[in-house]
Amino acid sequence: MEMIMEQDTEPKRRVRADALRNEDAVLEAAKAVFAEMGVDAPAREIALKAGVGVGTLYRRFPNRADLVASVFRREVDACAAEAAKLLDAYKPADALERWLHRYAAFLATKKGLAAALHSGDSAFETLPAYFRANFEPALASLLERAAQAGEIRDDLQAYDLLRAIGNLSTAGGDDGAAHARRMLDLLIDGMRRGAKASGSQDAD
Repeated sequence: MEMIMEQDTEPKRRVRADALRNEDAVLEAAKAVFAEMGVDAPAREIALKAGVGVGTLYRRFPNRADLVASVFRREVDACAAEAAKLLDAYKPADALERWLHRYAAFLATKKGLAAALHSGDSAFETLPAYFRANFEPALASLLERAAQAGEIRDDLQAYDLLRAIGNLSTAGGDDGAAHARRMLDLLIDGMRRGAKASGSQDAD
């Protein structure tokens, strides 16, 4: 009896493992294709890059909106988790700077995201809250550590910075991405200089 049960369950495990691998491949491929072509990219492009059939893609994500939302949630999770890793590897202000650029890069590749969020599709309703619930604590931890170390000013709010960088990411034109990076570097420099000014004033 036990042998029969083991024989019955092993194929099921393999099927589940294959399904998870296919789903991960689809999400990774969709991330790359969306960054290049936008969220309205043809399904066949995503399937081809993932190495699966279009039917496999549609079985897992029958609606385009569900695929888009899943890709964004996955990327939000990865970006937010990066904050703790950076704090372990770098000085607090350096970790903050690297994460802010990581967040800006996340926004820069989201072609069509704004339109999707305002499309009225129920699949996107919870995304704005999901973004804030994950990004705000991640950034707040970076700001707190950097401020405690005296490396940045201590009056910065995570949500304000998230919104500011979001606004920078909307820069258009051929040099839009380069302009956004320059402005972000100026913003970061101001955060650091504010801490130095405060420190020198206290010393006087």
